[in-house]
Amino acid sequence: MRHFPIFLDLTGQKALVVGHGEVAARKAEPLRRAGACVIVTPGFAAADLAGCAVAIGADAPEADLRALSAAARLAGIPVNVVDRPELCSFITPSIIDRAPITIAVSSSGTAPVLARLIRARIEAVIPPAYGRLAALAERFKAEIRALLPDMAMRRRMLERLLTGPVAELVFAGREDEADAAVRDTLRDGVASEGIVFLVGAGPGAADLMTLRAQRLLGEADVIVHDRLVGEDVLDMARRDAERIYVGKQRANHCLQQVDINALLVRLAREGRRVVRLKGGDPFIFGRGGEEAEALAEAGVAFEVVPGVTAALACAAQARVPLTHRDATRSVTFITGHTKEGRLSIDFAPLVQLNGTIAVYMGVVSLPQLRDGLLRHGLDPATPAMLIERGGTARQRTLRGTLDTLVAGAPAWSTGGATMALIGQAVGRGVHLMSPAASP
Repeated sequence: MRHFPIFLDLTGQKALVVGHGEVAARKAEPLRRAGACVIVTPGFAAADLAGCAVAIGADAPEADLRALSAAARLAGIPVNVVDRPELCSFITPSIIDRAPITIAVSSSGTAPVLARLIRARIEAVIPPAYGRLAALAERFKAEIRALLPDMAMRRRMLERLLTGPVAELVFAGREDEADAAVRDTLRDGVASEGIVFLVGAGPGAADLMTLRAQRLLGEADVIVHDRLVGEDVLDMARRDAERIYVGKQRANHCLQQVDINALLVRLAREGRRVVRLKGGDPFIFGRGGEEAEALAEAGVAFEVVPGVTAALACAAQARVPLTHRDATRSVTFITGHTKEGRLSIDFAPLVQLNGTIAVYMGVVSLPQLRDGLLRHGLDPATPAMLIERGGTARQRTLRGTLDTLVAGAPAWSTGGATMALIGQAVGRGVHLMSPAASP
């Protein structure tokens, strides 16, 4: 650690900014927000330092900046001169302000642009509502201390309040309800109630997850996940969180769905905070509805966090519009899974709708799909494509018609999760492809 991080209480204290223009104004503003009495002067005089708690030099003559640095150091006053580390006794970090939460990011002056980029990423993950959550903890601090003099029990209570349903109410802007929930929790004691979050992990790329999903991963005690969830996503979880793999692939389930439902109920009843992590979106061919029903029937609290479903991610990365006003105005999601070897699909309305058809897990049943659609009048020349491992860096595509895809799929497929897209809008995607990606 090159610099020791510290936060100064500048409320009512005098702060000197030597300089003029935009840089000086930018340095003065956070000092004012911190409660300091800021004096901005274009040049430096020794008398300016009298009574100062901190001093900053910005756009000013070189002689003034050097004099400011020397005089402040001699007087024991922290001093910073913008972009001049040799004249500084402290450096100013990039700041994420979620008052009363403040996060500072520093590169020790070596790469301030990188520090700002890191700040931007943290700001995206830490919403402003965290400040309201901290304020809630402050409102109940004395009451919690009085109720729970034991530090360990107090910590458990705070963790429960700051990561559980109370926190979700704050994030949703329902602060009156959050306060009421805190009072109910304090009245009922420290016995922990579990909760299950049915979370969509998206198509596989970690940066396509929602911010809420990322936050919940970092707070979970247990993560129950299937094979479509990659390591990049799982790496966002707490290091001490338990991971339970439950499989879920065609004809090869590590656990049957009824067993997964029972597992979620048991974990929640143990008082644990559970993230049931699913590829794509929980309620689009993810059996999230079945799990939600089981949790509701068992009286277990649960919430659903949507994710980017495969059809959207695959089409976006392949530059294929799912709808286009010159081609089609509807899109239908269907599953290619078979029951007793047969597709359970009503083909006639699919063809009559004349929209884009997105078929999840459809590569194995592609011949049946083709036969059914063509038998009910789909034009054999309708554009179609297969997308394997969609939404990830390993995405692959195969373009053509249903006939050519049926003929080419066995040799082309490598066994990854595959989406089939069928419809006139699929053909429009050829015009949007970059030259490097053109067939």
